[in-house]
Amino acid sequence: MFFDIGAGEFFGLAILAVILVGPDRLPHVASEAAKIVRKLRALSQSATAELRENLGPGFEDLQPSDLHPKTFIRKQLAGALDESEVKPTKNLNAKIDPDLL
Repeated sequence: MFFDIGAGEFFGLAILAVILVGPDRLPHVASEAAKIVRKLRALSQSATAELRENLGPGFEDLQPSDLHPKTFIRKQLAGALDESEVKPTKNLNAKIDPDLL
């Protein structure tokens, strides 16, 4: 289900909400929560669009998950390696010290 919440957990949260808020105010609280979620979604989408615009060319496919530092660096290094012409050498005699493994 949503946010990895099962049906039993969702049902328990619904009962808890009815007890804490009350059945008469629950629809109003739910609609206010929905408005807040919509505002947060719009804010995140506008922030992502602004980042794409300010970062310039090459970042048109930017996703919020790409902003994690490890993901960002990995993606940039992969792009740099794809663009460069790296040719492997024919005779690579590398010896690995078994004590280092």
